[in-house]
Amino acid sequence: MTMGTVQDAGVVVTGAGGGIGAALARRFAAGGARVVVNDLDLARIEPLAKEIGGFAVAGDASGIVDEAREALDGTVDVYCANAGLASPGDVFADEEVWSAAWDVNVMAHVRAAKALLPDWLERGSGRFVTTASAAGLLTMIGAAPYSVTKHGAVAFAEWLSLTYRHRGIKVHAICPQGVRTDMLTAAGSAGELVLAPGAVEPEAVADALFDAMDADRFLVLPHPEVGRYYQARAADPDRWMRGMNRLQQKWEASEA
Repeated sequence: MTMGTVQDAGVVVTGAGGGIGAALARRFAAGGARVVVNDLDLARIEPLAKEIGGFAVAGDASGIVDEAREALDGTVDVYCANAGLASPGDVFADEEVWSAAWDVNVMAHVRAAKALLPDWLERGSGRFVTTASAAGLLTMIGAAPYSVTKHGAVAFAEWLSLTYRHRGIKVHAICPQGVRTDMLTAAGSAGELVLAPGAVEPEAVADALFDAMDADRFLVLPHPEVGRYYQARAADPDRWMRGMNRLQQKWEASEA
């Protein structure tokens, strides 16, 4: 699916109140897609919906598939599970933080897929896009709930792809490092150390997704170096973790 083939496609983008979600919505709309934008706060998405000639559907991303489908005249062709929580903290983070991260970063994807798959499997086509993170392939210092649940998001996307690809279901996992959004700001000093130096604009993430759709590629890597880090991690996990521990110590020293 390229810019020329999203014409008239029904697209849903959750977490579209800004950042990556807004960039994805604009990119799909520019290709002629009919786009539903979603956020908890209607006021955050109404201007975007008006700008792109789309539809605003407010509410929890876990439960908006039916309303979005109705807005798109009955058919969702592409679902972008983009809503997410940054969720910093360590093992001592409150269980409510862990629970919220799990619910938004993983279970919202599961619920959406459950609602979408019956129709997609019946007609033999559908595209599920997960906005995960490089943390889902690697990790992120200072953010245990985020890292663990983004690993879960990638794992669920992998499972969807390997289970249904022969039945016409396309799946992509977007795994950027730093992106200049509110979530990068929320990452605090760890984000400043690890992510900010190489941060890209949200529009670069949208470009990377369209490249991956064109190539029918599962992993979407706006930062190509993440692929090399992922290979190094798999080839020698202990060496990779020693390197990450040195980064952890550098961050701790900067906080002291």
